[in-house]
Amino acid sequence: MYTMRSLAGIVCGLALILIPHKSLAEEKLGPAPDGSFSIVLIPDTQAYKGAGTKSQPDSVEQITNKIFEAHTDWIVSNLDRQKIAFVSHVGDIVDKNVDEQWKVAQSCMNKLHGKVPYGISVGNHDMTSNGDASLFQAYFPQSRFEKFEWYAGSFGGSPMGEHISGNNANSYQLFSAGGIDFIFLHLECNAPDDVLHWANELLVRYSNRKALITSHMGWGPRVAPKVADEFMTGEKGRMTWLKIHGARGNTPQQMWDKCYRQHANLVAVFSGDQSRTQAYKAATVGDHGNIVHELLQDYGSGWLRMYRFSPLPNRVRVEAITFDPVTEALCDGVKLVPARNEHQFEFEFSLQR
Repeated sequence: MYTMRSLAGIVCGLALILIPHKSLAEEKLGPAPDGSFSIVLIPDTQAYKGAGTKSQPDSVEQITNKIFEAHTDWIVSNLDRQKIAFVSHVGDIVDKNVDEQWKVAQSCMNKLHGKVPYGISVGNHDMTSNGDASLFQAYFPQSRFEKFEWYAGSFGGSPMGEHISGNNANSYQLFSAGGIDFIFLHLECNAPDDVLHWANELLVRYSNRKALITSHMGWGPRVAPKVADEFMTGEKGRMTWLKIHGARGNTPQQMWDKCYRQHANLVAVFSGDQSRTQAYKAATVGDHGNIVHELLQDYGSGWLRMYRFSPLPNRVRVEAITFDPVTEALCDGVKLVPARNEHQFEFEFSLQR
């Protein structure tokens, strides 16, 4: 295994205020070139304000999430300009698993509904510690998506019932862009073995499609931190610890071993979860000699991530662009990850099977 730290640097980090700073020589996001298309990754959207929220527990104000609103507003306004083919949410949709926050989250995602294909990974904040995703399922059930041709289905649920892992808590989407056919899986945080068996079967069934996966946990502190500082100072890697499902759950490392590494068509795995790592990228050789790009984005401060795909003869160049959706200024260096080239980077993948 080798990290892309040595190839192109790691990605961006912490802004000092809720909306990112403008750089002195501010470079703006340009339109998508002809022949390209974009996939937008929405990082963890936990910045809720108002009554009973973690940030304002004593507030009596209505619950809002200005960062989440800015993300989905920008996406809707730029569907054509950026040729957006798909949107993926990395999970931790809410900060507290309560109806009041789910209503705001649903309102934000409703702006995308029927306008662009999208999927959502269920994060650890979006369910109980034993994997009960009942509230997520109430606001984003399979029935919400079944009318769309791009929505292909979801895992049926665990032996404990549909509320564990079922009813869109693990889903997959099929779409085509730039002449490329994709399967996009959205797997819950620490997906258990039965979910991974389902995912493996799908990746084999659709081996003629390029595969993308979003699952909430991926890269961050390799070993579970014992003190708070270790979330930032601990050795980074594919995490060997988990938060959900107890003994049934799989760590990111186990998900790699049991699923990701086995599939030659897998291009990239996206994650969030680690606001004190914020951004990281790795490139690892899978069992078939293919490179799997593992990409963490959890800015929490307003930055949005877009991947611009430009098909070339026998390959695709992917440009990762991190930017402020309010000003469209490119991320130019922040506190935890200060170098600009760690915010904006490129990689390629082959179109040959």
